[in-house]
Amino acid sequence: MGIADVSGRSLTELSSLAGRVAVVTGGAKGIGAATVARLAEAGATVIVADLDVAGAEVTAKEVASATGSTVVAMRIDVADTESIVAVCEAAVADFGGLHIWVNNAGIYPTTGPAIDVTDAFIDRMLTVNVRGSFAGAREAARRMGEGGVIVNLSSTAGFKAAPGISAYIASKHAIVGLTKALAVEFGPLGIRVLGVAPTVIDTPGVQEQLAPLKEAGIDISASFSANALRRGGVPDDVARVIYFCCTDLSMLMTGSVLAADAGALA
Repeated sequence: MGIADVSGRSLTELSSLAGRVAVVTGGAKGIGAATVARLAEAGATVIVADLDVAGAEVTAKEVASATGSTVVAMRIDVADTESIVAVCEAAVADFGGLHIWVNNAGIYPTTGPAIDVTDAFIDRMLTVNVRGSFAGAREAARRMGEGGVIVNLSSTAGFKAAPGISAYIASKHAIVGLTKALAVEFGPLGIRVLGVAPTVIDTPGVQEQLAPLKEAGIDISASFSANALRRGGVPDDVARVIYFCCTDLSMLMTGSVLAADAGALA
């Protein structure tokens, strides 16, 4: 089993996701919701998998109406492997297969100095961000055939350090290593594994984390544009990179982590 040579196909064909079934974890809002919209626009059937079922249902309804694709909501808790398995099984039973799995769900709570971080906090961070992605990729791969794609969300924090978020940085460095390891193991099965590392993106989750700083009168808006392109990122900036990873345009790519960072890592 191997990866096909698609050089004889048109760009239109290579860009299409028609006939494919995709799952986006954490798909109710932010980068996840933007990714759902782009994959559905390209013709995929998309499962919006999120702990926030009500939010997932709203996103599914809006994207289905805008694109005409089949988009449905399902509950998932990536810290619970049985929940992941249930979504995988539903994709196969309800739509006939599973071709794309996007490990977008994650948490980004601030920690403060590393010397004060508790074991419970570390366990929660690694369970959601690392084990959740590992289990999602594993269970998806068990049900994918040749041509399957798994995309893991890392971060620029997977390549550099900053104070106050040590557990998060550890989790995102782990995602980089996980992407490479799974690419090597799943490649012979015809499954590609890629990562995407965004810079700080203006999402509801990020705004929630910044709220205490704003209330304290601390303005960090300049940090969003502290990069080579001098602008902050929005969810669709990342969603378009994830979409590229999912299409046959990236057929010869696996094990790579693409930086959607506006040059922040340059």
